[in-house]
Amino acid sequence: MQLKKLLIVILAMIPLMVCAQSAKQRAEAIKEDPQYLWGEGYGDKETDADHEALANLMSKISVQVQSDFTIDEREVSSAAGNDAQSTIQNVVRTYSHGTLKNTQSIIVSPAPKAVVLRYMKRSELEKVFKEREDKALYYVYSAVTAEKTGRIDAALRYYYWASCLLKSLQSPGDVKYTTPDGMTVPLVMWIPEQIRTILSLLKAEITKIEGQEVTLLFTYKDKPVTSLDFHYWDGQNYSNICSAKDGIMQVEMRPGAPTNKFSIQYEYAFQSQMRQDPELELVMFIFNTVNYKEATTTVTAGKKTEQKQAMATMQAAVQQMSTATHAVVVAQPKDFAKTVNAVVQAVKQKNYDSVRDYFTDDGFEMFDKLVHYGNATVMGDPTINFYKLGERTICRSVPMRFSFKNNNRTFVEDVTFTFNKEQKIESMAFGLDQAARDDIFNRERGAAWNDSIRMVIATFLENYKTAFALKRLEYIRSIFDDNAIIIVGHVTRHQPKRTDSRDFQDNKLVKYNRQDKNTYLRNLERSFKSNEFINIRFTDNEVSRMGKGGDTFGIQIHQDYYSSTYSDTGYLFLMVDLNDMNAPCIKVRTWQPNRDPNINSNFAKDDRYYGLIYGGNFD
Repeated sequence: MQLKKLLIVILAMIPLMVCAQSAKQRAEAIKEDPQYLWGEGYGDKETDADHEALANLMSKISVQVQSDFTIDEREVSSAAGNDAQSTIQNVVRTYSHGTLKNTQSIIVSPAPKAVVLRYMKRSELEKVFKEREDKALYYVYSAVTAEKTGRIDAALRYYYWASCLLKSLQSPGDVKYTTPDGMTVPLVMWIPEQIRTILSLLKAEITKIEGQEVTLLFTYKDKPVTSLDFHYWDGQNYSNICSAKDGIMQVEMRPGAPTNKFSIQYEYAFQSQMRQDPELELVMFIFNTVNYKEATTTVTAGKKTEQKQAMATMQAAVQQMSTATHAVVVAQPKDFAKTVNAVVQAVKQKNYDSVRDYFTDDGFEMFDKLVHYGNATVMGDPTINFYKLGERTICRSVPMRFSFKNNNRTFVEDVTFTFNKEQKIESMAFGLDQAARDDIFNRERGAAWNDSIRMVIATFLENYKTAFALKRLEYIRSIFDDNAIIIVGHVTRHQPKRTDSRDFQDNKLVKYNRQDKNTYLRNLERSFKSNEFINIRFTDNEVSRMGKGGDTFGIQIHQDYYSSTYSDTGYLFLMVDLNDMNAPCIKVRTWQPNRDPNINSNFAKDDRYYGLIYGGNFD
C-alpha cells in the first residue's frame, strides 16, 4: 500500500518536473538567441522576480537604443538626472508603464525562490517607439479639432502633451505632420508655434465691476471661447483654476485689491490630468516644464464705451447660449419668466425656501442640491428663452458660477429649468456649451430625424451630466437598461456587429473590462461619496441614428471629467433608446481614455472614429 502511494506521488510530480525542465530549456534558448533582448529577475514571489526581470530588460533596451536617441540635455529636469545616459534610461523606463505591452515572460522557477525571464524580440523595439509617436500625433489631431471649435483649454492641453511625448522619442525632429493647409512640418518646431499663436490671439476684457466681483469676457479670434482655463491675481495670490464657458467667467478679488487691472495666467500644461496616463506623467518628470511668456497677460478695464461694447458681445453670447436652434418657442412665456426671475433672486439672496412653491418635491430637492453643489452665484441679469418639449417647457438658461472650499476649480454652468404641464419646475440641469449644442442641432440637417428629437437628445445629455454633478444615483440607475453593456478603460478586441443589448453578450469587444449594471453603480456610489464635487464637460458630440430600433441613437462624445480627487479626459460612447422621451434607456455605455489602434483601424488616423468605439460597431 505504501509503495502504491509513493508511485502515485512520483507520477504526479513527473509533469511538474517536465514542465520546469521545459521552462528552463526555453529560457536558456532565448538567452542564447541574438534576436532577443532579455532580463532575468529573482525574488521570494513571482511578482517580485518579474519586476526585477522587467527592470533588467529595460536597462538592456536603454543600452541598445542609446546611440539612436537625440536628447537635448538643456531640457532635462535636474531632479531626474541631467546626463544623456541616465536620461535615456529614465525615458526607456517610461515605456514599461504603458506602451511596452509586447514583452513576454517565463517563470523559470516558482516561489519561494522564484526566477522569471522577461524577453522581447529586438525587431519589436521599433513598434514600441512607433506607438508613442502615434499617441503624440493623436494629441495633435485632437488639438487641431479643439481649436476649430473654440475649446482653447483642450487645444492647449493636447498640443502641450504632444510636445512632451515627442521629447521621449528616439529622433523627435524626424516626426512630421501635414497641417490642414497641406504643409508638412516637423512637430517639435510647429507645436510650440501653435501654442504661442493661440495664447497671443486670446483676449480678456472686463465687462462689469460690482464691488469686488469682476465679470470677464474671453474671446479667441474675436469670438467667445467655448472653454478656457486660467488663474488670476486676486490681490495676494494667483487663484485656483477658473473655467470660463462660452466666453464668460466672473472672478472675486480680495478686499481692497484693485478690480480694474490685474494679471491672468492661462493654463496649458494640465499636469493634474496627466495622472490618467502614467507614461505622460513620467515623461513630464524627466523633462523641464516649458514656460510660455504669452500665457501671462494683464487685463485692464477699458473706457465706458469699450466696456459697453464688450458687454454687448457678452450679452450676444448669453443670448446664443439660451437659444436652441429650430426649437418651438413658447408664445406667451410671462408666467414662466416670472417664476425663473423669482428663483434667480432667491439664489442671489440665498433665500432658497422662499421659492419652494414653484417646484415639485423632486424639483426642489434638485434645486437644493444644485445651489449647495458649490457656492452658487448668478452671473449678471440672465437673458432667458422658453421652448416646448412635448407637454413640458424648457427654460434656457441662467449662467451660474460654482466654487468649492476644498478644491482648486471654479466653474461656470448654464442652468436650464424644465417645467411640467402644471407649470412647476420638475428638474434642473447644466446646459451643454454652444459648440456641443451646435453639434446636435446644426449638423446633418438632412438627416431623417426631426428637431424635436434633437431637443430630446440635448436634454438627455444635459440631464445625464447633471446627474453626476448632483450625485443622483437613482436617476442614473433608472436610465440604464438592466442588461446594459458597460465597458471601462482600454478595449482591444475585434468586434462583430449586433443590434440588441442582450445580443451583445457574445460580442468579443464587450468581454474586455466589462462591468454589469450593479457593479458599475456600486463603483459610482463610492466615487460619489469620496468626492466633494464632480463636473463633466461634453465636447465633440457626434450623433447618429442606429440602424434598428426606431429612435435609438449612438452618441460619441469627448468627455472632460473633473472631481475633487481626480480628473481625466477620454471618449464616451452611449447607445440610447429614446423612443419614449420620458424614459430614456442606455443600452451601451463605453469609455476609453485614449484611442486604441486595435479598434476601427480601417479609418484614417486623423479620422474622428479611428481607435474609438462608435455607433457603427453596434449597428
